[in-house]
Amino acid sequence: MTRIELTVDGSKVSDEVEPRMLLVQYLREKLGKTGTVIGCDTSNCGACTVHLDGRSVKSCNVLAVQANGHEVTTIEGLAATHDGAEGELHPVQESFRECHGLQCGFCTPGMIMQAVDLLEENPNPTEEDVRLGMEGNLCRCTGYHNIVKSVLHAAGGVR
Repeated sequence: MTRIELTVDGSKVSDEVEPRMLLVQYLREKLGKTGTVIGCDTSNCGACTVHLDGRSVKSCNVLAVQANGHEVTTIEGLAATHDGAEGELHPVQESFRECHGLQCGFCTPGMIMQAVDLLEENPNPTEEDVRLGMEGNLCRCTGYHNIVKSVLHAAGGVR
């Protein structure tokens, strides 16, 4: 067992973990952050995307011990990271709701986390920029049109 200390969704966490435990397993099984979804377990689908020190990572490709000393934001903690009122959604979450980018919802947490990172890096993306920036996240409903529309709509609100 290895001791880790990290900040998850703004709360300090200290825990003992198996060195081989994946970050996605730690978030879901130890912290109950089930919004982070296990999709393919091979880092292909992006359903497990979280922010590690503000950058999107596929948490099925990161060991929990690698997050030691770092800050992790999950979909549950995303709303708290912007300057909105208590209980208000992050603008990207709101845009996905408004533009019907949610679909079945399985991929949605990873899509939103990736979109937030994309918009922080490029606040004025073109449709092609969004499609390229989101290509590591797969939608099993194959409804990319509304996801791209949601990200472009959010670009106006995130600025």
